[in-house]
Amino acid sequence: MTARLLPVPDGLDGMRADAGLSRLLGISRTAAAEVCEGGGVLLDGSVIGKSDRLVSGGLLDVTLPETDRAPRLDDTLVDGLGIVYADDDIVVVDKPVGVAAHPSPGWEGPTVIGGVLAMGHRVSTSGAEERRGVVHRLDAGTTGLMVVAKSERAYTALKRAFKERTVEKVYHAIVQGHPDPMTGTIDAPIARHPRHDWKFAVVAGGRDSVTHYEVIEAFPAASLVEIHLETGRTHQIRVHFSALRHPCVGDAMYGADPTLSARLDLGRQWLHAHRLGFHHPADGAWVTFESPYPADLQHALDRLRED
Repeated sequence: MTARLLPVPDGLDGMRADAGLSRLLGISRTAAAEVCEGGGVLLDGSVIGKSDRLVSGGLLDVTLPETDRAPRLDDTLVDGLGIVYADDDIVVVDKPVGVAAHPSPGWEGPTVIGGVLAMGHRVSTSGAEERRGVVHRLDAGTTGLMVVAKSERAYTALKRAFKERTVEKVYHAIVQGHPDPMTGTIDAPIARHPRHDWKFAVVAGGRDSVTHYEVIEAFPAASLVEIHLETGRTHQIRVHFSALRHPCVGDAMYGADPTLSARLDLGRQWLHAHRLGFHHPADGAWVTFESPYPADLQHALDRLRED
């Protein structure tokens, strides 16, 4: 069993417990409901059911069952996981929302690795069992490009490339308000939040974290930003822009305005891995891939442009 203590953020006030837990923990709503029904969720010390409402500032005590972390074939993703490119060494996927990179405790939803295996691709056997082939990750609520290593040489070369920061990682995000200056660099260390271990924060003494950004389109309430990641910390973009008081629109975990999210019909952070470039592990040639915005992000962007 895995126990988690989670304060309820303002953006989830009044939300059903199963829906709120799904967003907080990155698990499916069905899995969250099952944990509730099994008596595994307490709010301020009292057991709650799946349809009970969360209260901002309340403390959730969640006990999650242990799950098999080995990658499994996932036929549900055969039609939903876009294969952008594949050869003997790598497969580049366009990850949809609601899909994790690999299995992890508490996650019952689909994974990139499960989908890749179901499509008949092999993955590298290097690394931890549940992360075979994974050389970098995207949050379940973030869409866009991921590269998975199929061969051992690809795994070794790509892990080195990400560590040495030779990979081009370009994201697009819509953040609240207007960053000042409109072009800049955020150089602020990141570590687990000192009070809430379920999220991250800018913390003195944390890991070196550098984000370069440029506003490419401005709206009355928000800005479309192009972001180049120099480092790749967990939740880096979300944490850095939240620290600037310009959180990603739709990102309840890091302080987004729920009113704006609702107006844009947005149920997750507006964040998309738009471009990925690296030296191919077979011959060293530079390769670049791009991904268009998925439907929910495009819809939100269109709504902002209409205002």
